[in-house]
Amino acid sequence: MSGIDSLVHARALRMASVWLLVGLLAAGAGVGPRVLSNAPERVAPGPALATAATAWLDSLVPPQAAKARRPFAAPERTDWHFVPRFDRKGLPLRDMTPAQQDLARALLRTALSEAGWTKAQVIMQLEEILRVHEGKRAKNVRDPERYFFTIFGDPAGRAPWGLSVEGHHLSFNFTLRDGRLVDSTPQFLGANPATVKTGLPGLPAAGTRILRDEEGLAFDLVQALDERQREQAVVAAEPPAEIRGAGAPQPPAEPPAGIRHADLRPAQRAILRRLVEVYCGTMRAEVAAERLRLIDEAAGGWDAITFAWSGATQPGVGHAYRIEGPTFAIEFCNVQPDAEGNPANHIHCVWRDRTGDFDLPAR
Repeated sequence: MSGIDSLVHARALRMASVWLLVGLLAAGAGVGPRVLSNAPERVAPGPALATAATAWLDSLVPPQAAKARRPFAAPERTDWHFVPRFDRKGLPLRDMTPAQQDLARALLRTALSEAGWTKAQVIMQLEEILRVHEGKRAKNVRDPERYFFTIFGDPAGRAPWGLSVEGHHLSFNFTLRDGRLVDSTPQFLGANPATVKTGLPGLPAAGTRILRDEEGLAFDLVQALDERQREQAVVAAEPPAEIRGAGAPQPPAEPPAGIRHADLRPAQRAILRRLVEVYCGTMRAEVAAERLRLIDEAAGGWDAITFAWSGATQPGVGHAYRIEGPTFAIEFCNVQPDAEGNPANHIHCVWRDRTGDFDLPAR
């Protein structure tokens, strides 16, 4: 084993043991972090998040708490992004003790579904793959412990408070009022590589596609369209370079585009609904159900939703899509190469609240 392989292997084993321990604590004895379940959570999101957030905050010493805590009205609450920034808000995992890291990860686990928790873990682990392939320039940038946790306000009281967990290719943002979780957007996930081409010891294996459904179901849908439907759905021959409004406090206000749900056949509608459910399913069952309820009750219901495609309709070439309704916007793009140079192997995707992210009115 080479020196690089030995270093990666040792670090990966350490990280794997941490993820396994947290998964066992969070999901129950004998259940690892990658076991998926659709069972509803036993404690409502608001109280569960408040308990987990308070436990983590109580473990911090004053210098750590100074980084981890902000007033609820602080402008940093809406300053989100998924690039590897050096000026990111919050306290990173690498500046915590192992016990504090366990509590931070338990907090994130509490906020997400089993599927979302699994995705978050693997996305963080992909940083190790980037570290190896990018060499020296990645030393201080690619790090599975450069994920930052911030609490806005006081989770122990009844006043509004918020939680941010973000780093490269992850941004989760939660707003709670009167003990209730009232917003969970922006919700961003990315993957580089989207498909792991070269496996490394202790890291996601070759062939891993952690955002498989977000991409695969969309391909299933666009490829199921007939010629007339495809003329409606495909809005551009070339995909955009990036999702719209990346890092903006509120989603784009542009009108929806593409083919309407009402113009799809039943089997096509089923694919579209399943794709929307995948994005909802990153969050806890209660949050996912509320998102779907809002779609059902919005003007036009599912028939008001549109699906727009840009770029190639086969993998390995740049492509993007948008799904929009009165209450939400999904954007996905896969146009960049991965660190090994494989084309269109770098995913960005986001769920946003068209009525307003961060429980603030959309502008």
